[in-house]
Amino acid sequence: MSENFELPEGWAITNLENVVDILDNRRIPINSKEREKRKGDIPYYGATGRVGWIDDFIFNEELLLLGEDGAPFLDKSKNIAYVISGKSWVNNHAHVLRAIKGLTSNCFIKHFLNFFDFTDFVSGTTRLKLNQSSMRQIPIKLPPLAEQKRIVAKVEALLARVNAARERLGQVAVILKRFRQAVLAAACSGRLTEDWREENQIEWEIVPLENILIKKGIFDGPFGSNLKTSDYVNLGVRVIRLENIGQLKFNNEKKVFITFKKYEGLKKHTVYEGDVIFSSFISDFTRVCILPQLEEITIAKADCFCIRPNASLITNKFLSIQLSSQVVHDKLLQDIHGATRPRVNISQLKKLEIALPLINEQHEIVRRVEALFHLAERIEARVQAAQAHANQLSQSILAKAFRGELVPTEAELARQEGRAYEPAKVLLERIQAERERKNHP
Repeated sequence: MSENFELPEGWAITNLENVVDILDNRRIPINSKEREKRKGDIPYYGATGRVGWIDDFIFNEELLLLGEDGAPFLDKSKNIAYVISGKSWVNNHAHVLRAIKGLTSNCFIKHFLNFFDFTDFVSGTTRLKLNQSSMRQIPIKLPPLAEQKRIVAKVEALLARVNAARERLGQVAVILKRFRQAVLAAACSGRLTEDWREENQIEWEIVPLENILIKKGIFDGPFGSNLKTSDYVNLGVRVIRLENIGQLKFNNEKKVFITFKKYEGLKKHTVYEGDVIFSSFISDFTRVCILPQLEEITIAKADCFCIRPNASLITNKFLSIQLSSQVVHDKLLQDIHGATRPRVNISQLKKLEIALPLINEQHEIVRRVEALFHLAERIEARVQAAQAHANQLSQSILAKAFRGELVPTEAELARQEGRAYEPAKVLLERIQAERERKNHP
């Protein structure tokens, strides 16, 4: 990047410290407790954006903020530099920069920094840091001033379109969530198979959950084991926890184990392939899934109820569909306990009323639900691919901009129009000389 032959005609390369004023010494950090006492309408900024409000300001102008620590320096899907304007307060987690007037602009430097590879300029492992000495040495590709302005205008027009597409893609997740809930609601109310039922002239029963469970000693209904974090080891008997239960999905990534010795006293809590696992904690949806085949002997923790339905009355798939529906969620919320982490108990769960179609209709409901959910999953996959493409597109736009390929160069336009222009190297020297004369009259 530092070689001149890589630069478009008329461009120059210089360090960041030569194109901006660095105002870090004016920053004043204030902790959250102190800010609580000083609430106001002045934005308080940190590494990646506004982090609060305060009653006074340090700056009152357009500035460029660049993360010092805690910013996503190596994640090209996120910005690490942003422009602010008006009254503001900035803490020590963001460098405060101001583009040198007549030489460049905050917006141009912002786009360059959001494109720049910080790998060799940041330090740290868990929390990356860009110290000021490293920041000063960041090499900036600088076009002539008029060309900078054209680049900024073109980049912002294109990025606006990309961001608009991102927003529309982001809305799809909400739509799909509503779609799934609508499918579950239709399945559990009978509307999804209304045509099937009309042909077969069959009505549904409503029964408490405990009436459709296997009644076999200790497996009479939900159960679970009480375990602590200190009980976990690296290998042994697998423990199913809340982290493993999604909405009709089992998350097999987060694994914890207990020793076989510990398991000897917990064998009655063993769970098997096909068991319905239900989370006792209720959030904005009920978490329930069917346990898949696992390699290890497995038990369920106390906050994960294991439900074993009577297969002659109800299928595990149909039961899990019902338990994940909004109807069941709302029923459980009516009689829930716990303020910070609302949860249901075994007695509540046993008394929960369940709709009970005949087995044939249950199979048909499951078939239709799975087909519709599969459609939603395909749409999700396409949306994720489109989002990844949008992220790549933003970087592609910036890459073209800083290769001099996005807009005509000032050198090209000057030749076409038969006029002279000021190359960036000359511009740098002129502005530097003017600043020196001003500082040392």
